[in-house]
Amino acid sequence: MTKAFNINNGGTVWSFDFFDKNKLRLRTVAPVGSRPNSTLPPTVALLELEVALQCTGEDRNAHHGSKFIGGTPGMRLEFVARRDDKVPGGRRIVFEHQDPLLKLHVESVYHFFNGIPAVRRTVKVRNNGTAPVGIEYLASGLMHNFGRFGQNSIESKLRLHIPRNTWDAEGQWKRFTPAEAGYALTGMSAITANNTGNWSTSAYLPLGMIENTEAGITWFWQIEHNGSWHWEIGNGWEDLYLYAGGPDEDHHQAWKNLQPGESYETVPVAMGCVKGGFDAATAALTDYRRAACIRPHADNRNCPVIFNDYMNCLFADPTTEKELPLIDAAAAAGCEYYVIDAGWYAESNENWWSTVGLWQPSQTRFAPEGITGLLRLIREKGMIPGLWLEIESAGVNSPLKDKPDAWFFTRHGRRIVDHGRFQLDFRNPEVRAHADEVINRVVGEYGAGYIKMDYNVSFQMGTGRDADSFGQGLLDHNRAYLAWTRDVLTRYPDLVLENCASGGCRMDYAMLSLYQLQSSSDQTDYRKYPGILVGVLAGVLPEQLAVWAYPKSDGNAREASFNMVNAMLCRIHQSGHLANLPAESLAQVKEGIRVYREVVRRHIPKSHPFFPLGTPDFTDSDRPVAVGLKNPKAQFLAVWRLAGNGTVSLPNPDGIAWKLLYPCDLGIRVRQTSGKLQVRFPEKYMGAVLTNR
Repeated sequence: MTKAFNINNGGTVWSFDFFDKNKLRLRTVAPVGSRPNSTLPPTVALLELEVALQCTGEDRNAHHGSKFIGGTPGMRLEFVARRDDKVPGGRRIVFEHQDPLLKLHVESVYHFFNGIPAVRRTVKVRNNGTAPVGIEYLASGLMHNFGRFGQNSIESKLRLHIPRNTWDAEGQWKRFTPAEAGYALTGMSAITANNTGNWSTSAYLPLGMIENTEAGITWFWQIEHNGSWHWEIGNGWEDLYLYAGGPDEDHHQAWKNLQPGESYETVPVAMGCVKGGFDAATAALTDYRRAACIRPHADNRNCPVIFNDYMNCLFADPTTEKELPLIDAAAAAGCEYYVIDAGWYAESNENWWSTVGLWQPSQTRFAPEGITGLLRLIREKGMIPGLWLEIESAGVNSPLKDKPDAWFFTRHGRRIVDHGRFQLDFRNPEVRAHADEVINRVVGEYGAGYIKMDYNVSFQMGTGRDADSFGQGLLDHNRAYLAWTRDVLTRYPDLVLENCASGGCRMDYAMLSLYQLQSSSDQTDYRKYPGILVGVLAGVLPEQLAVWAYPKSDGNAREASFNMVNAMLCRIHQSGHLANLPAESLAQVKEGIRVYREVVRRHIPKSHPFFPLGTPDFTDSDRPVAVGLKNPKAQFLAVWRLAGNGTVSLPNPDGIAWKLLYPCDLGIRVRQTSGKLQVRFPEKYMGAVLTNR
């Protein structure tokens, strides 16, 4: 087969063609009915590669600068065959290529899902030769020619949506013209986003969008990896291309020495496009994540309320005396999980940070019945008990420090230390056995049904022990950790795992394909939280997104209700010293949880987020913030007044009849006019949840 062909799925058309008779290229990805206004001449079609692969010693046959174009043998690959198979819920298409010089066999895999305008793509390379081959980069996914739809210039019609992300400032989407983002038609550099290390989202969320405002099309992508990754947008030939993938040599010191008979596979990448803008692309990604990424679990269907004793509460200093009133208050408020956070393993005179590793309960904190008695009491109060772990780390003052160096990340022959911690290497079977013993004890012996799995350190490019390169050592560790987590959930299918890394510093769909919940932030100022959670909702399913609600003991009803609104369209991650709250504040917490349990949460796993005021900047304390959830049966809208005007005006083009759902006793008023919704707040820093039900 050497004729052009299309693949149609979910309202999207993937257009392929051939050049030089047997070299496959991906031309365009577009909604059904959208056609490019021009095509590239055959002389430059080489830059529309279906596989981008560069091997050591091979010519990079393009004027590329720092861009990943012109890779060889990617440009040399010969098309061999196409396999097209039906799979549960979709279709799996594999394109086979070969390189006659290096004797490489390449499989490019597209996994389509019924009715969803997105594909999951991976690439697998096998060395069928007799000599090792060094892989410098290999794309997981490629798309081309975003600017060939519509007549106007690239600069006037294309907009990039790029989500920055960091500790206490997660989900900060920015919208750029190509030039504002660094694009130049004749430039040697690309617009890039990168991550190096185990904190997969320390600088960016691993996704992005390109919107063609003239054609009304938005392309999107999502890299599904819990470590290093890279995407770039650059000029191929008078238009833009997207490269997306996992670790590579240039950015992450991840060089793979592929031995004869050995195979190497990329991390998964989701790609697709929709008619519409940011909201439409987010809805498509939401459908894709539910179909392709999330592990079926009752927690994500039922969305129970979580209490955690850390934020504005015990701050890693738990004792039986302190926990008992909190347990009673959390149960009375309607919480369904109760999680004891950090410090439960440290003695009263020890530093909880640097002693992590063995995960044996403190002998001085939980008299008279120990940690098992306290967790048993939590169950007796009708809640599922949970504990905090940071199982990938060992503190410098932990007895684990005396284990051999083979247990830990090393570089240049020395063990790596970061912020008082060593990094355990999950490629080592002894490390996995140790971690299994901890889980079996915490779940099987102590009775925990929920684990908050935190990760508070960053070891950058990886480890050099038993690896071709630092980055390849990290990649193999990342995959071993995921495999270990999968085994844990196979043994304990009802166990609930929360993914935390100093809040949202590892917020990716490699982790979230296994974990039930994602910590959204460590942000301690509740007034800044709306400016975080709204953007994060474009990157994480609402049924997985845990958002803190932590009213203060010296606060009032207005502050408590603002906290509750923060969490009520996602997963309530309740904290604050509930036993010491003023009566008016506690009443708002109880009412918020009641409304959530009785009205809101059953709709969350079926809803798409929408953004009536766009994505906010959490540093802007004047502009209001809003986000909604919608499905055919119900819509909900959270609105926050910050320090700005008392009336928040929102577009309401469909004339939805909104009414106030929570809080109903603080003087908030809702008014609707033609095409507009107005929410009047009597004081600064107030929030409200509205519904059309």
